Amino acid sequence: MAKIPPVKGTRDFYPELMAQRNWITDGWRAVSCRNGFVEYDGPIFEHLQLFTQKSGPGIASELFSLTDRGGRDLAIRPEMTPTLARMVNQQINALPRPIKWFSMPRCCRAERPQKGRLREFFQWNADIIGSDSVLADAECIYTALDYLRSVGLTAEDVEAKISSRSMLAALLVDAGFAEDELDPLYQLLDKKPKLPAEAFNEMVEQQVPDAAQRENIMRLQAVRSLDELDSLAQSDAAKESLAELRELFALLGTMGVADYCRFDISIVRGLAYYTGPVFEIFDKSAALRAVGAGGRYDNLLAGLGGQKVSGTGFGMGDVVLGILLEEKGLLRSANTTLDYFVVDAGPELFTQALELVCQLRQQGFAAGFDYRRTNIGKQMKQAASQGAREVLILGQETIDKNEITIKDMAQGTQKTMQLEDFMAEIEQR
Repeated sequence: MAKIPPVKGTRDFYPELMAQRNWITDGWRAVSCRNGFVEYDGPIFEHLQLFTQKSGPGIASELFSLTDRGGRDLAIRPEMTPTLARMVNQQINALPRPIKWFSMPRCCRAERPQKGRLREFFQWNADIIGSDSVLADAECIYTALDYLRSVGLTAEDVEAKISSRSMLAALLVDAGFAEDELDPLYQLLDKKPKLPAEAFNEMVEQQVPDAAQRENIMRLQAVRSLDELDSLAQSDAAKESLAELRELFALLGTMGVADYCRFDISIVRGLAYYTGPVFEIFDKSAALRAVGAGGRYDNLLAGLGGQKVSGTGFGMGDVVLGILLEEKGLLRSANTTLDYFVVDAGPELFTQALELVCQLRQQGFAAGFDYRRTNIGKQMKQAASQGAREVLILGQETIDKNEITIKDMAQGTQKTMQLEDFMAEIEQR
């Protein structure tokens, strides 16, 4: 019978890779908690309508969808934000604000696998709901950068490119575009960083036939600093959005991450629900897809049947992050070593060895032993292969069952002591 391979675009997490995944997610959780976020989760599949209502019917072709036995159209989640919005909408009046939640869901997208993008992945999400303050936007950007900094990525390695959807909207209206022309323009401008200049210019000519308006778009896209926008911001809306963006950068400076951040007007975020500051985090070489991205979405909850409540947040996937960390030599593994490995010098000591293993486990230590009744040398090799910090040997130096030999595997030193004294010491730890 032929072996069945894993589905293309998915990963098998053997213990070594699982330890790396846990190291990443443990870091996500630790940074989330120290920045005041609390964890939540939701079902891996939702009603298909939840995603089409948010992103349009075309999104269905990008999802793994199914019809259940009751005839309901469902889909495996491609992202967590719709689930978050649904959950908050259900209890909006009972939840204290601001709501600061994070999650690390497994998500799936029915797309062509390529470098940095798989059909199945894990994504860290952190959101703040119920605050209109730009400080909430700053804290989300800071939290994402706080994690990247904690794993050793410096401002020479990654940068957060920041812009504002509301500012861009106001500037486009000032440049002569109608409100109903903006969404198609966002999708067009979002493609600019991903396309050669000639290809992008050709798309602009096809979508914007008026030469004067095309020139206005190119003038906006050529802006490299907030100061350059002063002369272009004519309306009050444009000036207010520009002031908000300046405040955001000032806050990020106060938070100590200004060196990771820069203004980039080409950051648009193609999704229609963004309404304010938006950002994407890239490796400085720009060789990879975005490590993380997010922004403000003040209309999302209302668009999914709830109240109009402000929201801002971000997502960071494990695939691109893992590639970047590995390239930089920063990818680590969660601790999977044993604290103790118990060795018995003879079969008659096995019962005592097993009792000791379980006593250690009851005290909260990771402890193991060899299933096979082999000699001390082979048991020591087993202890080394499992990465035990210390080996506890019964019956090596003495036949006294009340004594134990303790070997430090890193230092190679060992000592003998009374088992009762050792257990007393263990309890104190």
